[in-house]
Amino acid sequence: MTLLDAPLGKTVIIIDYRGGKGVYSKLRQLGLTPGRKVKVLRYAPLGGPLMVDVGGRSVALGRGIADRVHIEVR
Repeated sequence: MTLLDAPLGKTVIIIDYRGGKGVYSKLRQLGLTPGRKVKVLRYAPLGGPLMVDVGGRSVALGRGIADRVHIEVR
């Protein structure tokens, strides 16, 4: 399951992500590391970005990047 599939308002745990060094670097800069708990705050309409809560901070993620983040729902 990826971050795009996460239920709205539910806390999920990042398991892993796929992609090259650029994806890995970008996600780490945003604080999206394996083992981290995040919550999807909203999905923008018409294919826009997702807003996720990462440690009390709101972060916008494009759908292409969010589709690379594998999660587990708890």
